[in-house]
This record gives sequence, structure tokens and C-alpha cells, in this order.
Amino acid sequence: MIATCHTQPLPKLPKRYAPVLFALIMSMMLSGLLSFVITGINSGLDAGFIARWLRAYGLSWGIAFPLVTLIAPLVRRLVERITA
Repeated sequence: MIATCHTQPLPKLPKRYAPVLFALIMSMMLSGLLSFVITGINSGLDAGFIARWLRAYGLSWGIAFPLVTLIAPLVRRLVERITA
């Protein structure tokens, strides 16, 4: 017999937080992936790679989060104008 776990769903945030949550998640994912790839290309995947990547990630996310927060509304409006 397979045991099932009856967990309650995670509580949801109010919709008013959606733009900030979008910017947070998007900036974390994008800056993490890009800094990983660029750090690997520029310095190689050696023993110090993770430390260099985490430093680059922290720096890039600190820039990306405010930029995504500011730019996302403009991009949404642009997309609305050029799509049917």
C-alpha cells in the first residue's frame, strides 16, 4: 500500500504583490542562469567556479531586480500594443 501525504496547499499572496513577485522570481532566475553561463565561459569550470559564480550572481541580481521591477510594466504595455 502506498502512503499518501495530506498536506494543505500553500497560502497564497494577494494579487497586489504579483508584479513584485514576478520581478523577484524573474530576476533571480535570469541573473542566476546568465551569470552561471558567463562565469563558466570567462573563467572555466575549475575548483573556484562556484565561489566566482555566487559572487557574480549576487552582483547581477542586485542590479537585475530593480531593473526588472522598473522595466516589466513598460514591456507589458509594449506587448499589449503589438499583439492582437
